[in-house]
Amino acid sequence: MTSGYPFSAVVGHDDLRLALLLNAVHPAIGGVLVRGEKGTAKSTVVRGLAALLPAVVVVEGCRFSCDPAAPDPACPDAPHDGAATTTPARLVELPVGATEDRLVGSLDLERALTAGVRAYQPGLLSAAHRGVLYVDEVNLLHDHLVDLLLDAAAMGRAHVERDGVSVSHAASFLLVGTMNPEEGELRPQLLDRFGLTVEVAAARDVAVRTEVIRRRLAFEADPSGFAARWAAEDAALVRRITTARAALPSVRLPDAEVRRIAALCASFDVDGMRADLVVARASVAHAAWRGAGEVAAQDVEAAARLALPHRRRRDPFDEPGIDEEQLQQALRDADPDPPPDDDPGGGPGSGGDPADSTADPSGTPNSGNGNTTQPAATPDPAFQARLFSVDGVGEGAPGRRSRARSGFGRTLRATRGRGHGLHLVGTLAAAAPHQLARGRSGPGIVLWRGDVRRAVREGKESNLVLFAVDASGSMAARKRMSAVTGAVVSLLLDAYQRRDKVGLVTFRGGSADLVLPPTSSVEAAVARLRRLSTGGRTPLADGLLRAHRTLATERLRDPRRRPLLVVVTDGRATVPLRADPVADAMQAAGLLAGDGVASVVVDCERGPVRLGIPARLAHALNGAHVRLDELSADHVTGVVRAARSVA
Repeated sequence: MTSGYPFSAVVGHDDLRLALLLNAVHPAIGGVLVRGEKGTAKSTVVRGLAALLPAVVVVEGCRFSCDPAAPDPACPDAPHDGAATTTPARLVELPVGATEDRLVGSLDLERALTAGVRAYQPGLLSAAHRGVLYVDEVNLLHDHLVDLLLDAAAMGRAHVERDGVSVSHAASFLLVGTMNPEEGELRPQLLDRFGLTVEVAAARDVAVRTEVIRRRLAFEADPSGFAARWAAEDAALVRRITTARAALPSVRLPDAEVRRIAALCASFDVDGMRADLVVARASVAHAAWRGAGEVAAQDVEAAARLALPHRRRRDPFDEPGIDEEQLQQALRDADPDPPPDDDPGGGPGSGGDPADSTADPSGTPNSGNGNTTQPAATPDPAFQARLFSVDGVGEGAPGRRSRARSGFGRTLRATRGRGHGLHLVGTLAAAAPHQLARGRSGPGIVLWRGDVRRAVREGKESNLVLFAVDASGSMAARKRMSAVTGAVVSLLLDAYQRRDKVGLVTFRGGSADLVLPPTSSVEAAVARLRRLSTGGRTPLADGLLRAHRTLATERLRDPRRRPLLVVVTDGRATVPLRADPVADAMQAAGLLAGDGVASVVVDCERGPVRLGIPARLAHALNGAHVRLDELSADHVTGVVRAARSVA
């Protein structure tokens, strides 16, 4: 058997290793979310942890790994008659494509159909009990599965109510999730459910990188020999984890440190009380880990560094993180016995006018025909955008925008054709009238291939929302770009909440640019938009053609994900491809309409003289036409169906 990479052999990643070890000591902390770019050994470190966990004593034959000293009275395998046996702690991996049945379990169809017995088939939550549940790319897991996962981790139990089965079983595990933020963020509500979060990045120090290369090559050349060289260090960690676990109940948390924790969390303005409880548990675990009998300020500080960064997000597009100076100041403010102030006069001022960095640039507005560039405008405040959805029924990835046939959602009917999963009632109903003719005797049911019915379910899908934003000089006039940028940020926020992929095309000057290729990271789109400069002429036709090429490429990569094109422009095209700029734009729009691309044109035209080109463009695209000031959900009671008229 090939040995795994030893935990002790990992170079660097001190915060990650500490967070994992604290959870190994005290699983009630709530797990670890590991955020980092690709190739930073996230998975390697997590898999190495499983080998450090102490072996567990279980009831032999129990599918739920019950402890013979304190078996779960509600265990589906109870009563337990098996002998006690010792097994290694398990590392269970939850793949991104897992279904709800695989996670929580479901009806045991084999026993139901052959023996007529309603029995429960356990899922991955039961397999992970008293071990590690590892979710790679947790940000790509469907939201409702993440909710189920985090509920079980928080309660230590899994509750299953489905397919006529009602089961509750113990599910206490060390939850570890890894993610690459470039592929999309977790919602703040889900981030908060993870106890600790760690940011990892590749070292920039040449000596550290050299050592990583040496150790990895040595491991690949002789995995068993490499593991043997680090066995003593790993064994020492196992003993330390066991000792800390045993000491955990006796570690005292003084009232002064409880007040410090409460004051610290209040100073960071975190929502709810989960942060306070996580910091308290992690502080106790840290004290036990270092062999102390009482929590001290250093334990609280170490816990806060791991428990607070991801809970400071006030907006979905805020970057998780913690400011070191703010943390130190909060710790000083929370100190019940602060040291005397050596500098009562205070420090120097900020040294600049804060308005300098945020003021809207002034100057002569661009006429739209020149090539003058203006800095990025400060976006207006975001608002709740109205819903745009793609008409018809798709089959894309689960989301919250457009109707779709999927494995999730409500069951519409049973079918003999294409469907998602077995429709049990429909299958049994098809077979029931034929049991005498098929010679059935005794329990069970005789099924033939033609009896099988599949479930037709309808839910919601996510879409590819491609923004084509006019950044020309005519848009910058009258400070419109602040309102436009605020509106697009609002639409991006809507895309974030609906789990869409997004892309960003901008056009200005003489050409269009794909500023952000389609990605699941809506945050990246917001960051690019906020840095967007304006000015120059309006190559509207080129912007539409660039959008057409981008969507054609994405259709080859992901044919099931339906696109939604959002064109934000005042329509004042000034750059021709052949002769007439507006005619060229209408011809490019016809290409998009011919491909069946659902489109929305956000009309930014203002002033007493309006040419009406955005409305004509929407007609050419066979899409919806919406004025900029009509984007808010407050201005509409229905839903706008893209590629159709406004509802």
